[in-house]
Amino acid sequence: MNKRTTLNVFTDTHCHLDFEIFDQDRKEVIERAKQAGLCFILNPGIDLQTSTVTIKLANTYPGFIYAAIGFHPNYGSQWDHNSMHGLKNLAEDHSVLAIGEIGLDYYRDYTPRNLQYDIFLKQLTLAKELDLPVLIHNRDASQDVLPILSDWVKSLPKDSHLKQYPGVLHSYSDTLEVAQTAISLKFMIGITGPVTFNKADERKRIVANLPLESILLETDAPFLTPHPHRGKRNEPAYIPLIAEIIANLHGTNLETVAEITYQNARKLLNFQ
Repeated sequence: MNKRTTLNVFTDTHCHLDFEIFDQDRKEVIERAKQAGLCFILNPGIDLQTSTVTIKLANTYPGFIYAAIGFHPNYGSQWDHNSMHGLKNLAEDHSVLAIGEIGLDYYRDYTPRNLQYDIFLKQLTLAKELDLPVLIHNRDASQDVLPILSDWVKSLPKDSHLKQYPGVLHSYSDTLEVAQTAISLKFMIGITGPVTFNKADERKRIVANLPLESILLETDAPFLTPHPHRGKRNEPAYIPLIAEIIANLHGTNLETVAEITYQNARKLLNFQ
């Protein structure tokens, strides 16, 4: 990783800079992220093609952008008998630090639930095999996601890095109780732009009750743009806006949130 300074401590552990909406100004977006104080970005795939592209992006910006690979539940129709082999091959690249974005989505239901379930389990098995943490997409599916993750964590070898740092519930939007259950399984909680919204009182209450040691900063760019840029394309340079709200909710300062969430990301992604 790049050497950090007091002005270079933020992390964006989930964004999609490979999406075509960034094609015209991706270089400028990345430069703005650096100027905003980010020290690294984790860019997950949503299928085999985007996972391949995100590795290329990570290798274009080594030490600043890293890759995660996987099939998002809404893209499960693209899964075939070659997909697992393809992911295993991609995982050999040094830039790959996690398996994701994977999980269940019962809100969109673009993929039949039985297929989502099967693909999710297969990718958790891959993560276990490779000892890589997982980035979990969970939309209206906690009743199934949590038992699956609980069984998976129990199945991990005692010497696995994942026993202490199994993954993150990405862009968290569920209840405090679900978050606490996930934290009891050692999962981290990804906080995105909606926590900055003016009427997000319940979301703010939940974040205020989460330990800082369990929080990761995420933009999910180009989606979920924080206030005051809501309605525009999101980008990693907006991470400090999310961190500032978290700092206010926890009665601390921006630097503390940046440092703690950096350390959380470092531990999760197994940076030495």
